Amino acid sequence: MRDEWEHAHTDYTVPAQRHVPASLAESESDWRHYLERSAPNGWLIQHNAMTEALVSGQPMYLLHTTKDIDAIRTSRQLHVSTGCLVGALYCSPLASQREGLRPHNLGAYLMETKPSTTPMIFEVIPDAPIQPKGVDYLHLGAIHLRTYLRYQSFLTPAENDQLDRAVLAGLRAGAVFLDVALRNAVGHTTGAPEFIDQLSDAVAHVPFLGYLYFEVLSEYLMLHSATPETKTYAQVGELNNWLYKRLAFAAVDGMGQLFDLARFNPRHHRLVQLIEGIEPALGPGVAEYVRRRLSHLFARTALHPSQDAAAVTFQGADLSTARKAAPGLIGQMAFREIRYMARYRQLYHCFEKAKALEAWDYWNSEGIPTPFNGILPKGEIGINPVYPRSSVRVWTAEQDSKGYLHPAEEVMAVFTPHLASWWAPPRQREMRKATGDSRVELALGADLRLPPPRSSMNGVSA
Repeated sequence: MRDEWEHAHTDYTVPAQRHVPASLAESESDWRHYLERSAPNGWLIQHNAMTEALVSGQPMYLLHTTKDIDAIRTSRQLHVSTGCLVGALYCSPLASQREGLRPHNLGAYLMETKPSTTPMIFEVIPDAPIQPKGVDYLHLGAIHLRTYLRYQSFLTPAENDQLDRAVLAGLRAGAVFLDVALRNAVGHTTGAPEFIDQLSDAVAHVPFLGYLYFEVLSEYLMLHSATPETKTYAQVGELNNWLYKRLAFAAVDGMGQLFDLARFNPRHHRLVQLIEGIEPALGPGVAEYVRRRLSHLFARTALHPSQDAAAVTFQGADLSTARKAAPGLIGQMAFREIRYMARYRQLYHCFEKAKALEAWDYWNSEGIPTPFNGILPKGEIGINPVYPRSSVRVWTAEQDSKGYLHPAEEVMAVFTPHLASWWAPPRQREMRKATGDSRVELALGADLRLPPPRSSMNGVSA
């Protein structure tokens, strides 16, 4: 269990250390070296302001936005959310300067696009320099699978059968592309336009591919952008989060009402259009980058490290064989199928609390009061609600005319190991069947990788 959580975390201040499947054409170290040395903003992977703040051991100042400030004041409790941070309060860094607390560009984005929320300042005083290990939700598949298998008795026989049938059907429908991705990962080249179109088609059958596709493009944009905006953020040690926000909203109609990366599937022509619309110079190289990078990451996140990527095929595989060879992929697929079940509201805490407890235990043992999203150290950082060796204070915030934040009213609230409730969206095809329309009016959640949260009566939704 601990090995799985270690595998799901990345420390960009040390060489790559994960065990990976055999026969990959490029190693994790090869990619790290390429991105750090060849991408214009690659130096920020190691030398970013957030990582430097973590390892300094000095107080951390974090921004959180909430719609539930009255509930927090009344209950004096702070609840956390799941999503890319597993079980932490979703925040972004604040830089302490003479003029006040300067929001990270991610925080500035959240404040500008969520004007109806209340900004909050959290001061976290750690007991020691913080381990700069970030949790990578793309690597959580094996943990999702183990959690499902451990608690599958919570599902009815019919629900278990439904889940197995859905996963197997998706696996079989997407198998041709999954094998194409593995072949590319071991060095056999598919034409980039063809690869992108096949990927686009496969997302409908294997929604996890939509998440992988989006994160690869986010990485490409943040590391390769050369706009004045990006350079300005780089000067203060920040990757530019606005880039992938623009991508998501341009790529999928209605993403502002229902942010669901299972719907992220631009075909090749559209992909090039999207990237050129954000930064024209990045358009020509994007398809080939996705082909190489997504194939590599798919092999790493889908397959068990003991496997030989050159010997694995998904075509004709049964579910038992696939679970052993590709627990990461099957776990990600099962995790998403459970979210679509009619009883998900009742089941949510059973499965997600189990993972959160393990994450909290790992973070406590590793000295991590403030875990971050480790796909890249881009500024998505959270607060571990049960870290016993740090102190936390919280205030509402006021913003001055120059954009700096200042503590206003101290909020007397404490963290509790409670997950704010989540609502899962129906599948796109089921929405159309139920409503006769593909539009659903919903609020956008703070975490882009899961459906929007529903407020709990006595806590905070992230």
